[in-house]
Amino acid sequence: MRLDFIDSFRLIPILVFNSRPCNIEEIAMYVHPFFHIAISCCRYRCRKDTRVSDGSSMSSMSAIDNGRGSCEISWGFGLDKGRRTSMEDAIAIVPEFLSSARWKDDGSVKEKPLVHYFGLFDGHGGPEVSTYCSKKFHELLADEWNRGVSENGQQERWEMALTRCYERVDDAFKDKTLAPYSVGSTALVVLLSACQIIVANCGDSRALLCRGNQAIPLTVDHKISRPDEYDRLIKGGAKILFVGCPRVEGVLAMTRAIGDHYLKPWIIFEPEITFTSRTEEDECLILASDGVWDVLSNDDVMKMACRVLKRQRKKLALGGTGNVIYPAQCAANKIRKEASNLSGDNISVIVVDLKAPNEGSLN
Repeated sequence: MRLDFIDSFRLIPILVFNSRPCNIEEIAMYVHPFFHIAISCCRYRCRKDTRVSDGSSMSSMSAIDNGRGSCEISWGFGLDKGRRTSMEDAIAIVPEFLSSARWKDDGSVKEKPLVHYFGLFDGHGGPEVSTYCSKKFHELLADEWNRGVSENGQQERWEMALTRCYERVDDAFKDKTLAPYSVGSTALVVLLSACQIIVANCGDSRALLCRGNQAIPLTVDHKISRPDEYDRLIKGGAKILFVGCPRVEGVLAMTRAIGDHYLKPWIIFEPEITFTSRTEEDECLILASDGVWDVLSNDDVMKMACRVLKRQRKKLALGGTGNVIYPAQCAANKIRKEASNLSGDNISVIVVDLKAPNEGSLN
């Protein structure tokens, strides 16, 4: 089965299933009953509740967003339950996140600024927190951004909006209405514009930028092995017990997460936020859960992704889009399969091709 998603400002979005155009809901329900696609005008959002009951791997969809702005993206993702009894990872991808028209003095409309949203949430203790994050996080972030005002520029406004959003999501689990106190999730969020990559992270999921021949981590795992995190825990009175690896109170290996209210105040929700300027050397951006990073190094993942991307780009350049799966989806498939062969953990990975083919090559 092959599932490609192509979207442009001038064309009605098309789903292609085995090279045959088909009904959106038909294909969504075929892939998985919890697979939700929402399309409105020239904006689409793709959300995934990744609870998989049959244990099969799910490499899902790729997209090309050829917007009016200069931030063209091609992305793909893969998920695999592995040998776990349930799938607790979830992802959310919202192209054109927070885009809005700007008006010139003469009343005409400027081009829309494009900011794309990618969220990856690795749950533990159950899927409730990660699933909630995949469905609600971007909506709360949009709300915080619209509320926010900063006299010190856009960077501070993003920092305020993201931090407040993490707090609101964590607060949603203060009582046991949505999930037991023992359930939690990492929260890795990336906002991509034409010139910048904004990353907010809480937990041990990781974002990796492939720039030229370099693998540049954009996050630092929140684990007890970090001296600053260890010191914070010890000063706060937490007990570090070795159960397979160092764990907070003998339970949790990470030091920050959404939820896990039974381990407050030691497990905190506060994200670390970074801003990275994009360059012409940027090849791709990779988000993945620890099911990938525990068995594959940053360099392994970078080389794997870049090799596949370059090969698939050549195929696209030679033969158009006919029977070629988009490069980012191929790279996500490759990483998912390699990690699944080595790990029994849930696997989730998003690959964003930062050298997406231009609009002309897709015709």
